Amino acid sequence: MRVLGFLLLSLLQFSCASQVIPKINGVSFVASREEAKQEHVDEVLSVNANHAAVMPFGFIRNINSPEIIHNTDRQWFGETKRGAKQYIELLQKNGVQVMVKPQIWISRGEFTGTLKMNTEEEWKTLEKSYDNFILTYAELAEETKADILCIGTELEQFVKNRPDYWKNLVQKIRKVYKGKLTYAANWDEYTRTTFWEDLDYIGIDAYFPLSEEKTPSIKQLKKGWKPWKTKIANLSKTKNKPVLFTEFGYRSMDYTAKKPWEVDRHEEGVNLEGQVNAKKAIFEEFWKEDWFAGGYVWKWFINHQKSGGTDDNRFTPQNKPAQKIITEYYKTN
Repeated sequence: MRVLGFLLLSLLQFSCASQVIPKINGVSFVASREEAKQEHVDEVLSVNANHAAVMPFGFIRNINSPEIIHNTDRQWFGETKRGAKQYIELLQKNGVQVMVKPQIWISRGEFTGTLKMNTEEEWKTLEKSYDNFILTYAELAEETKADILCIGTELEQFVKNRPDYWKNLVQKIRKVYKGKLTYAANWDEYTRTTFWEDLDYIGIDAYFPLSEEKTPSIKQLKKGWKPWKTKIANLSKTKNKPVLFTEFGYRSMDYTAKKPWEVDRHEEGVNLEGQVNAKKAIFEEFWKEDWFAGGYVWKWFINHQKSGGTDDNRFTPQNKPAQKIITEYYKTN
C-alpha cells in the first residue's frame, strides 16, 4: 500500500508539473467608429489569437491639462464604454479572452509619459479625473468578467511624481474588479515603475532598440535582445511576477528595429522582410520562457480587409507576410 501510495503521489506531482500555462497570444484590437462584427472576430481567430486588448480612450486637451474627457457621444463607438462592452462580449462569445486597456490621447499626439502637473491643485484634479476614468473601466471589466485590466499606459511622470496615488489606486480598483491587473510601462520606464508588487503582471510596451541595420537578420535581432532580456528576466525574478508584453510590434519599414517606438517616420521605405524577422526573433526569444506570460501584437484593426497590405509601412501585420508568422507561432505556443 505504501508503494502504491508513493506511485500515485508521484504521478500526481508529475501531472501538475507537466501542466503548461498557455501563453497569452494576443492582438491589440483597435477602437473603431463602428461596431465589431463576427467577420471582424473571425480574422482574429484566423491568426490563432486567444486574447485581445480592447482599448477605450480618454482625451486630454493639452499636456498641462488635468482633465480627462471620456465616454462621450463625440468619441468613436469603440472608444466608449458602450463600444468597449460590445467588443468584449463579441470576442468572449468566440472564446477570446480580453484585457481591458483604457488609454489616454493627448492633443497633437504628445507623449503620455511626459504628462506632469505644475501645482498640487492640478495634481489633485488629475488624480480625481483619472480615478473616474479608470474606475469606469474597472467596473466594465468586472461586469464582463474580463481576464485582465491594464490600469495605465506609458504614464512615467505621473507614476514617478505620485507613487502613493498609484498604490492607493490599485486598492480602489481591487474593490471593484476581481480579475488580474497590470500596467503598461514603456520600454525605457519599466525598471522604475514603483508598484509591480501590487499587480499580477509586469507589463511592458516592448519597443526596445535592437539593431541599426536596414534589414536586420533574425540572428542580429536576437543578439540585440540579449541585454534587454537579461534585465527583464531579472526583474521578473526579483518581483516574483510574470512579464506580459502589453504591446509588441514593428513597422514594415527600413530600420524597423532601430527606434521601434517611432510612429511618425513616414519617409522610410516599405520593408516586409524586416518586420518578419523582428516578429520571428521576439517569438523565439521569449515565448519559450516560463517567466514570460505572452503579449499583444500592436496593432490589429477590426476591418481586416482594408488594413495593412504589402504597400503599407505601419505597425499592423495585417495582410502582410508577418501575419503568417504570427499565425504559425500562435498555433504552436
